Amino acid sequence: MLARAAGWCYRNRGQTLALWVVGFVLMVVLGGAAGGSWSTDFEVPGTGSAAAQDLLAPRFPARAGDTIQLVLRTGSIDDPAVRARFESILGRLLSYPHVVDAASPYNQDGAQNTSLDRSTAFAVLQLDVPAQDIPAAEGRKLIAETRAANAEGVRFALSGQAVQNAEFVLGGREEGIGLFAAGLILLLSFGSVIGLGLPILASVAGIGIGLAVVQLLANVVPAPNFTPIVASTIGLGVGIDYALFIVARYRQGLHSGLDPETAAIVSVSTAGRAVLFAGTTVVVSVLGMLLVNLRFLRGVALGAAAAVLVTMLASVSLLPALLGFAGRNIDRLRAPFVKAQKGDPRRGFWFRWSRLVQRRPGTAFILGLVALGALATPLFSLHLGFPGQESQPRSRMSRQAYDMLVAGFGPGYSAPLILAVDLPGGQGRDVLAKLERDLRTVLGVAAVAPAQLNPAADVAVITVFPTTRATDKATENLVHRLRDHVVPAIVADSPARVHVGGSNAGLIDSSETIRTRLPVFIGVVVALSLLLLMAEFRSVTVALKAAVMNMLSIGAAYGVLVAACQWGWLSDVTGITPTPSIASFVPMMMFAILFGLSMDYEVFLLSRVREEYLCTGDNALAVADGLASTARVITAAAASMVAACLAFVLGPEPVVKQIGLGLAAAIFIDATLVRMVLVPSTMELLGKATWWIPRWLDRILPRVGFESFRSART
Repeated sequence: MLARAAGWCYRNRGQTLALWVVGFVLMVVLGGAAGGSWSTDFEVPGTGSAAAQDLLAPRFPARAGDTIQLVLRTGSIDDPAVRARFESILGRLLSYPHVVDAASPYNQDGAQNTSLDRSTAFAVLQLDVPAQDIPAAEGRKLIAETRAANAEGVRFALSGQAVQNAEFVLGGREEGIGLFAAGLILLLSFGSVIGLGLPILASVAGIGIGLAVVQLLANVVPAPNFTPIVASTIGLGVGIDYALFIVARYRQGLHSGLDPETAAIVSVSTAGRAVLFAGTTVVVSVLGMLLVNLRFLRGVALGAAAAVLVTMLASVSLLPALLGFAGRNIDRLRAPFVKAQKGDPRRGFWFRWSRLVQRRPGTAFILGLVALGALATPLFSLHLGFPGQESQPRSRMSRQAYDMLVAGFGPGYSAPLILAVDLPGGQGRDVLAKLERDLRTVLGVAAVAPAQLNPAADVAVITVFPTTRATDKATENLVHRLRDHVVPAIVADSPARVHVGGSNAGLIDSSETIRTRLPVFIGVVVALSLLLLMAEFRSVTVALKAAVMNMLSIGAAYGVLVAACQWGWLSDVTGITPTPSIASFVPMMMFAILFGLSMDYEVFLLSRVREEYLCTGDNALAVADGLASTARVITAAAASMVAACLAFVLGPEPVVKQIGLGLAAAIFIDATLVRMVLVPSTMELLGKATWWIPRWLDRILPRVGFESFRSART
């Protein structure tokens, strides 16, 4: 079926190309016109922060939304001119939509919001909706209004989740840099402008349509603002990978004497079939994030899956049509400094390398494991959370506000906790004074704002400022201590019920939920991938080996991420500001994407090894031939993917930097240590046991078939 489809696309290349061009234009226009808005809702149902929100929303809506802090830094806040300027900007901000109230440091309800040296003060602006419901355009207007109020000796800045959302940059420059770097690597690897142009054209078509699908999905599924970046990164990576493997197989077919049409059909039937299998594995991996049941991850999972599906389709339909246009000119327009590769792969470097590893498989295996273990060591210091305002670029207002608050009050004032107090029937109001008094004595609490009652006097809000940053482990411990010990003891004899919430507590709850559900997610993804691999290669050993190797490479990548982002190694090179924690969803997202991408290289290598083994029955020779035939392509594909991912480290967003660095590290490790050292050494040590499968399992597993095309060998 795949061969027939490839043949049709090749022969009807004009129609196929026209359909893709029309589909690309329509989807891009539709995505731009009808695309949904991004959501940064990290709330997790069933947690303390969700309970606080559920209490406040219907009964105290004026305090149910998030807050924004207007920070003032000057010589003395008691200067009449400074006060007049502060009250003027505060009044203007109060006129904006969703800003319903403000606690000014010049009034009784905000009198405690002044530093001891009277140089710093802040007002708390109350929103009537969560931060994710404030349009980015409105947030940018607030920022511009505040920036315009600055004068000599008087500085204003805004902080809060709504402000950070407005300052988020979706990128565009990074994708261009990544695409250029990937193209340059492909040119250096293969030397042909046409040969590198086809994979890039196919991947761009897939990414464009995939991103349009992501924009449309945002109408019905919550999707955070970094979803397009994740989708474009994985789309660019797999798009180039998939197209490159098919183009490389096509070139091999031409060099072995096949006519262009037959070479195209053979390449899609072999490498293209591996593309479909590898792509399916990637889709299964990223959709596994749905198991965590977090709303903000649904859009990421579905968006990434959509990008992969479209690039898969482009690889096996658009690419054969493009090959039809290229014909035998695939190697035309060569770079003069790159030598053409047309010789016997057995005379090349990679065949000799494989034989070297096979002569000392035990030594190679041990050295590879030691290297992976060393890289993975920092993993034991991994702390999940969310990057705080201290990790933002200093040019941003949210970072400037954070620095001003730290200088005047301490780091905890940038991330207050909200205690929502339920007073059934208005009873138990006497506990509010006790809460305020006792909370001020708790270790880790810097200050407590006076309680505020709703009009019905049956719900109250108390704001608690920690002494530590939102990203510190101590702040997380404080939240758990308040919920589990401090607050229950204070209200034990009262009908009042207290929920510890707010944006800071919500992020902590989200991280905790991900930590507890991560093992289930990993287990399901690995189990499904094992079944797919066993059905494809008819081997339990191959499936287990692939799963273990991929886990090792991902563990090593986690270690690199911790060393760079938490420990601050090479921060001058990466531009990553060290932070106490890694964004809680990044390791999960990395696992989903990287487990699938690692399977890509595994499938492409083992597919060729399997073909050779079915023809010769010689496991060692099949491994050497398979590695010699695919290593150059895998290396080029991995290098282009690493370049594309590292481009995102150049961007300003801390979370995107972490994702880009983690993906780049894992792909580099997988394509070098794992694919070129551990895989051949392990298969040599296992020998024919590599292809072992129990008869009963072989009978019940679905047969997806395996076609062998010896004519495609160079």
